Parts: sequence; C-alpha cells; structure tokens
Amino acid sequence: MANKEHERSILTVNEKEYEIVKLLGKGKGGYSYLACDTADEASRYVLKQIHHEPCDYYQFGNKIEAELHDYKRLSEIGIRMPKMLDVDIEQERILKEYIEGDTIYQLVLKDKMDPSYLEQIYDMCSILYPAHTNIDYFPTNFIVQQGNLFYIDYECNDYMEEWNFENWGIKYWSKTPEFLKYVENHK
Repeated sequence: MANKEHERSILTVNEKEYEIVKLLGKGKGGYSYLACDTADEASRYVLKQIHHEPCDYYQFGNKIEAELHDYKRLSEIGIRMPKMLDVDIEQERILKEYIEGDTIYQLVLKDKMDPSYLEQIYDMCSILYPAHTNIDYFPTNFIVQQGNLFYIDYECNDYMEEWNFENWGIKYWSKTPEFLKYVENHK
C-alpha cells in the first residue's frame, strides 16, 4: 500500500500533466495551485481550478468563459498580469504564468509597503477607468516582483464608482480598521 504522504497530486490541462506543489489560495471563483510540469520539475505555473461553491456577495455566469473574456479585456487595456498559457474548457482549468513575490496583503502585514506600489495601482487605475473597467482591488490579488506590481487575478467588471480603488480597494492597502478586521476574521 502506498504511503499517502508520498503520493503526488497530478492535474491535467488538455491532457498535459502538472504536479501540484501547494495551494496558493482560494478565491470566489476557484482554487489556485502552484504547479510544475511533470517532465520539468523546475518549471513553475499557477493552475487554477474553477469551483462552483456558493458566494453570497457575488453572482457568476459561466466562470471559465468569464475568465477568458476578462483576460482578453485586461490584455487589451494593458494591465500587467500573468500570461494565460493554456485553458481546459471541459475541466474548467486555467494554466497561468507564475509570478513569484509577496502579495500586497503580505507586505501590509509585514509593514513593508513602499509608496511606489500605490503609485503603480493609481497608474493602473488611470488606464482602467477610461476603459470603463474595475478590477478586484483586494490586496491578495496583487504581487510585487522586482519592484513591479502585477494583478494576478483576471476578474474585471464594468466601472462603478463605489467599487473603484479610491472608494473600496484602498481600505485594504494599509492597516486600516477594515484590513485589520479582515485579518482577524481569517486567522
């Protein structure tokens, strides 16, 4: 009988195998895993598995189609984000470029926020708003790599002032009461 601790977890994307290294996070629409190509264990990717768990504050249509649509929309706008490398419609899986680094959430927790990260999010807003678009400004959706801010989610929506960065997102980009309450509720 095989030892469960040594079993490899393998997921496929269009019949290509990827070994799951670890869970990176769970969002409203799916689970994101750090994965490597089984033929090249030094490779690193994000493999997102869409889930259909209920979310009481957000309504979804077809999640995999939404991911494809949103990726195209943000690519055309010019948002810095990981490349979509492959998509398996049938299994509802997306393979993305892995961007290594700390999230804005982690940097806020460690008191390591740099003013340039806020400048970069405002630069993103300066191209998103004229395109009538908002992204999910929650700090777990942003990674800093070599000083550059990346939006690592593909979710976007039509612009609504109440959900823009200045009115909603900024509440979570420093140790505000909203941020600290979120940390306390997610220990």
